[in-house]
This record gives sequence, C-alpha cells and structure tokens, in this order.
Amino acid sequence: MATSDTSRIYAEQLDREDVLASYKEEFYLKEGTIYMDGNSLGLLSKRSEQSLLAALDSWRTYGIDGWTEGEHPWFYYAEKLGALMAPLVGAGDGEVVVTGSTTTNLHQLVATFYRSEGKRTKILADELTFPSDIYALQSQIRLHGLDPQVHLIQVKSRDGRTLNEDDIIAAMSDEVALVLLPSVLYRSGQLLDIERLSAAARERNIPIGFDLCHSIGAVSHELSLWGVDFAVWCNYKYLNAGPGSVAGLYVNRRHFGRIPALAGWFSSNKDVQFDMSHQLTPAEHAGAYQIGTPHILSAAPLMGSLSMFAEAGIDRLRAKSLRMTQYLMDLVESELSGMGFVIGNPMEDHRRGGHVCLIHEEAVRICKALKDNGVVPDFRAPDVIRLAPIPLYTSFQDIWDMVQRLKAIMTEKQYERYEKKRGVVA
Repeated sequence: MATSDTSRIYAEQLDREDVLASYKEEFYLKEGTIYMDGNSLGLLSKRSEQSLLAALDSWRTYGIDGWTEGEHPWFYYAEKLGALMAPLVGAGDGEVVVTGSTTTNLHQLVATFYRSEGKRTKILADELTFPSDIYALQSQIRLHGLDPQVHLIQVKSRDGRTLNEDDIIAAMSDEVALVLLPSVLYRSGQLLDIERLSAAARERNIPIGFDLCHSIGAVSHELSLWGVDFAVWCNYKYLNAGPGSVAGLYVNRRHFGRIPALAGWFSSNKDVQFDMSHQLTPAEHAGAYQIGTPHILSAAPLMGSLSMFAEAGIDRLRAKSLRMTQYLMDLVESELSGMGFVIGNPMEDHRRGGHVCLIHEEAVRICKALKDNGVVPDFRAPDVIRLAPIPLYTSFQDIWDMVQRLKAIMTEKQYERYEKKRGVVA
C-alpha cells in the first residue's frame, strides 16, 4: 500500500513495527554505509561465518573421516542443504540439491532436457535475460550441430524493460523443444507469472525451466505445484552465502530416475557410489544432477544463512520486501520528482521482484556519487540504477536516509564531478 507520509518519523515507526528487525544485528554492516546491492552479493552474517568455521573445524578434527562423521558429514552435505532450501522454492523431498554454479547447472539440465527431434529443434528464451544463460543455450544448440541464429528464439520486449507473458506463450510453437526463462528480470525486476507459463508449456508438451537467481530468497515459489520441470539459481544474492558460493538446482520428481546428460562421480546413488563400477547407477532424486565432489567450504556459509530463512519464513520476508520496495518507490516519487528518474520496474506487487529499478540518463555518474556518499547501489548499462532493500538487514530508516542522500546528489549536481564511464566490474 502506497504511503503519503515521507517523514523520517514514519520510517522509524515502520522499523518499530517490523517483526524481522532483529535480524539486522545478525549481519556485518559497515558503519555509515547503506548497502543496497544485496541482489548482486548479499552481506556476511554471523551465522554464515560460524557455519564456515564449523566446516573448517570438521576438516581439522576428522580429516578424511569428515565425509562420514561430525554434525554435518560432507558425503550428504549437498542433499542436506537442498532439503533445507526446498521450502524457499516450494519443492518436495529430493527435488533440490546444492551443487555447481548457476551456469554449469544450466548446462547440465539443458543438456538433459533439450531433445532436438523432428521439427522440435528450437529453444525458447527472451531478449532481456542475463547473458550467461544465452551463452549456455547457444553452446548447447551448437553441440547438437545446429545454428543458434536459427534455433534460439528470443522473445522481444515491447518496451525494452519487461516481457509480456502473452508474447512468450504465443512463441511456444510446435518447433520448440525447450523453454528457459528468468523468474525475475535482472534489470527491471519484473516477476514473471511462472505458474501460467509452466501450464502453457505443459499443455504443449514442452519442458520448461527457470533461472531463479533474482528471486530465490526474496520471492516465494511453488515449483512442484506449478509443474516446473527444472530450475537453477545462485546462492550469493538474497541467500547471503558468499562470493562464488555453491549454487542450487531443482528437478521435478516426475523426472526422477532419468540419466543425467553430464554424469559424474556424485551423480551416483550413494549406496553404490564406492562400488567403483563403470556402470553408473544414478541417484533417484535431484542429486543425480551433481557432477563432481561437493565444494564443502564454498557451501558451508549457506548452512548458517538458511537457518535464518527457516526462522523468518519466506512469506514474511516477501511481505517485508514488498513493503520496502513500495516505500522506496513512494519516496522516489515524492522526494525526487522532476529530477529525471523513471521507475522501470512493474508497480504491482504480483509483478515485482525484490529490487527497484531506477532509470536515469546519468545513472553511471549517479552511482559513483552514491558510493562516495556512503550508499552501495548497483549500475546496469546503459542507464539503470538497481536498489535492493534486503528484508533481513535493511531498515526503513536506511531507505529514507538513502533517498535523502540521493536527493542531495541531484540537487547539488554532485554527479557532474564524475566521468560518465562504468568501471570494469559494474
């Protein structure tokens, strides 16, 4: 619900009413800095720090026996984390495993589900998705001896920022062998109607998968109920598992028992893995889509982080996220009116992910000024400022203060001091 009260007193009131406010004390926050880039890299929590130290202690204490001993034996670590994560995506037993990276998992699942047969040779994606997904799809098409220019369909955006579900469904022709879409568009923050799109694909007998990188931990999902075939995601954004942390994947249970396209050591059924047979017996769940040995130290911070998500509950986190992004948009419209900003994300709750997209022709210079004013934003070329208030560690006062700093930057034209050129990493 929009608010007309733009006072700091009101922000303080919202913080007093916030049932999740205490979680902010769980994170390492730099004094004087307002962190709005949690949709690129989440902050370190004390629980994640402790779960990483616990993994190191297990290595120190048990040596190789850490694979089967200790509080969290490594041999079962990926599946245990998957079970803890399953409620965040609405998955059933065995449908989630923590493994690989987003793109390696995408290669694994596309290689498994993309079957170019007869006239069904094409993969359907969109023109606004994250580039890595397109690179992977192009690679998989080439591996089939086909030309991505012909066999990769990218649905066009009507406005350059968002996608229309009607356009996506219309492109699900009898030539399409696979559909891959983002749950939330990484620039504009648009949340797609996963349930509707999955139903449309199922009616046409087309496997459909989703990249949840910009929704998991910020948006609740019901992947099993909606009949999604597969999904991939990273865990270092809203889930705060650390830079380069191990990713996750989901496979609907109706596909259990399928031989993974890219089989490896940890694709095996654990009961027979050490039989050392040259005939793979795949795990009878999502664990079959693992390839190599779990990266224990890169997965360990997730154990601590997921304990907070279990306590807070994804529904309460989503409710706060929506309230914070609405509050931020209200402040932008009232405090920054006439300063050239356009809100680029959908305004409706059911179409908005976890961040606010501000469009401005001076976005790159404004982001530089924000950082020098103690605000960490995120720039996306050519003109997008992404601001992500995170339910676990952002307060309403943080949002209010950030907008006031942005207002001063614009009023005083501080951004003019900076070169209009992004850094190597943006």
